[in-house]
Amino acid sequence: MKVTDLTIDELKKLIREAVDEKLKEILLDPDNGLELRDEMEQRLKASLASKERIPLEEVKKRLGL
Repeated sequence: MKVTDLTIDELKKLIREAVDEKLKEILLDPDNGLELRDEMEQRLKASLASKERIPLEEVKKRLGL
């Protein structure tokens, strides 16, 4: 089938599906379903329990952004 054979609605649907597919590819978490190692889980818990925070502006400065 050629694009010229599509109706406006069919073309819109095709474009919508292509955009949806690409967005899912970009936005989906590539680590989804992987197991979190115990070491990393403990580091994350310690980080969340800590009251120490670095302001966004400082992070940006450190990264040269």
